[in-house]
Amino acid sequence: MTRVYCQECGYRNTAEGKYCSKCGALLPEADAGSETTIRFSPEADEEPDTAEVGEITSEGVSLVVRSGGGMAGESFSPQKDETTIGRHPDSDIFLDDITVSRRHALLIHKSGGYFIQDRGSLNGTYVNRVRVETQKLSDGDQLQIGKYKLTFIER
Repeated sequence: MTRVYCQECGYRNTAEGKYCSKCGALLPEADAGSETTIRFSPEADEEPDTAEVGEITSEGVSLVVRSGGGMAGESFSPQKDETTIGRHPDSDIFLDDITVSRRHALLIHKSGGYFIQDRGSLNGTYVNRVRVETQKLSDGDQLQIGKYKLTFIER
């Protein structure tokens, strides 16, 4: 029997399925031939970090893009209690890549600090290489949303 491995979690699935039985990710076709697929996971550090923390001079909170989509070095300073992150053009932080869901995550400001909340995205939201649903953020935390790697900075 032919098996297909999930490119997101590595689970071994039967070739008949289109989605991973464990995590729900879309499976590659068994007869894809020489076609290659790039896996974007927290374990893969193919791109070097190109932005330095010292470049941020503003006070408050920032999300700095470390790698992904040619946006390395760009920073976003949330101005609202809820900042939307996703591939939808109306997102407060617009990450234009197919690995990012249209409404991927929310950055929420509460009295206890800042929290990242996944909004049911296919590829998930990671904090310090751990997939999370909701997580309080601390200065220096590394986020991964699709192929984008960002650093949370609090000054």
